[in-house]
Order: sequence, then C-alpha cells, then structure tokens
Amino acid sequence: MDEGSTFYFYNFKTNMQQLYISHLMSGGLITNYYCSSHCRHCLYRCSPKWPKDYITDETARHNIRAMKKLNCSSMHIGGGEPLLNPEGVIRVLNTANDLGMHVEYVETNSSWFRDHLSACKIIRELKHNGLSTLLISISPFHNEHIPFYKVKGVMRACREEGLSVFPWISEFFPEIDALANRKKHPLEEYRELYGRNYTKSILDRYWVSAGGRALDLLAENSPQMPLEEILNKNRGGCKELANTSHFHFDLFGNYIPGLCAGLSISRDDLGKPLPEEKYPLLTLLFNKGIGGLLDFARKTYHYKESKTTYANKCELCAEIRFFMVNHKAVESRELQPQQHYGDI
Repeated sequence: MDEGSTFYFYNFKTNMQQLYISHLMSGGLITNYYCSSHCRHCLYRCSPKWPKDYITDETARHNIRAMKKLNCSSMHIGGGEPLLNPEGVIRVLNTANDLGMHVEYVETNSSWFRDHLSACKIIRELKHNGLSTLLISISPFHNEHIPFYKVKGVMRACREEGLSVFPWISEFFPEIDALANRKKHPLEEYRELYGRNYTKSILDRYWVSAGGRALDLLAENSPQMPLEEILNKNRGGCKELANTSHFHFDLFGNYIPGLCAGLSISRDDLGKPLPEEKYPLLTLLFNKGIGGLLDFARKTYHYKESKTTYANKCELCAEIRFFMVNHKAVESRELQPQQHYGDI
C-alpha cells in the first residue's frame, strides 16, 4: 500500500467504493480556528470572527491516540493562531509527550508579540515543555494583518532562548522587510512596488491549498475553465480524499479528508470502511467526483451554478456545499465545522 493513500472497500449492494482511512503519515492538530488575522490564502477560513474555542485536553488526547493507532508518530500544532493561548499549547505539548507523540513544530503568525521580554518568557516556557521548533509564518498574506516587527521580534526571542526557527517562507523576508516594519501592508501595496503580477507570482512560490478563503484568491489569479471542461477533466472520483500524506484533526474531533476544508470525518470512524449511510456526500465524491455532487445538488436541492467558468473543481465543490448549508439549511455530519460555512 502507498503510505500516502488508503485502502478502500467495495460495497456490492450499492456499487460504491467505501473510503477506509487505514494509515496516517505526518499531520497536524488544529487547536483553534479563532485567529488574529483574516488571511486571503487561509485554507480553513480562520479569522477573528470565529468563537474563541480552544481544544480541550480530552479532545487532544483522543485525537493523538487516533493518530498513533493509525501509525503516525509525529505531528505539528497549528490553528488559527495557537499561541493566542500559550497555556493551551503547553497543555497539548504535555499531552503529546505523555502519549509518546513527537511534536515537530508549532505554527505561529507572531501576532501575539508585545515586547522582547514577554516573548522570551513564552518561548522559554514552550522549550521547557518540550518544543524544539517554532514555524514562523513569513508572507505578504500575513503582512496584510501583522506588522513585520512582530515576526522579527519572535525570531529574535527564539534565537536568544535557543529554540529552532522554521521560517515559512524565508525567501519573502527581504521583500517584506523593504516596507515599513511597524505597519501592515495590503497586497495592493506589494503590487505597486513589485509589479501588477505580484499576487500571481507569490501563489507560484507559496504552497496554497485549493480550499477555504484561498479559493477566491486562486479564482482571481488563475485561468478560468468552462463548467463542461471541468466536468470532462474530472470524470472519476475525488481520490485525493483518501490521501493521508499530510492530514489535520481539529478541536472538535473532526478529521479533514484530503485537507478539503469544510468536509469532515468523525475521528472515531477512522480505521474502518466509512458507511455510505453516514457519509453519503463523501461516498459520492469519492466515487463520482464533482460531476456526481453537481448532479445530486441539481436534482435534490435545485442548485444552479452561479457562473459558467471556474478556476478548478474545488471552487465549484465549495460553492455547492455553501449553497446546501446556507440556502437549503442542510445539516450534515460531513459538512463540519458549521462555522466554516458562515460569515467569517
């Protein structure tokens, strides 16, 4: 078996393949969707509008046990912005240590930075509780919401306290540093300085997943395809739902299949074939892809696509799911968390 994929089972009664998440590689724990930023590229549509919920010790423990049960031995911690609650991060670090799970890094956008001494104190506590590396986000997307002096301040504190830094992505450092560090800078300002194609160029340099708020960004900066072309190019099922080479669990006990934001599998249903009656939408997508979901939405909910061209199948899929939740009041275990489909 390919370690980055899963087994599937064939249900002869329904003539459908059943997803079976049987093996996990390296992934992450989403501690909170609440964030200090509203980044245009955010896969999970994190923002200050989310409730300030944070993962509980019990959920963290159950999620990590589920990872280990499916042969995953390392993970990262992300959000939202996990360090809006440093004590919460420390509790997750201790839980991971208790369960023998290696934490590769904690992600941060550095918005929590106030001054050097308080930053050093937080970094020192994280290191004392077992953290070895802090992933620090460095991009024009983040700089729209976070002055760069905060990023540089957290990096300095890490150096002083002996905590390794994983700069994501370091090549943007000189471009951001060329602007006033104490101010936030919108992408429009970057385009004025570096050229009108700058946004498209950073999409080629920065790993952006086709989901969440990033879909709008991709749609604005990618060639559009007629609906029929998208359907013809994607006649098979969405097998990426089965990819487990990089995965996420969230604070509600959801496993996000294929990093497809807004879709979810209950943590407790992993490690066995997913029943079609409990996961009809995921079963449909896995077997018949975007064409199957489109036919289903048209027939069941009288869905009508909003335009004739789309950047990719994921943009169309998200539009269908938002229509189902917001216009037809569909409540589904698969379309979680529900706030993802709100005004956030």
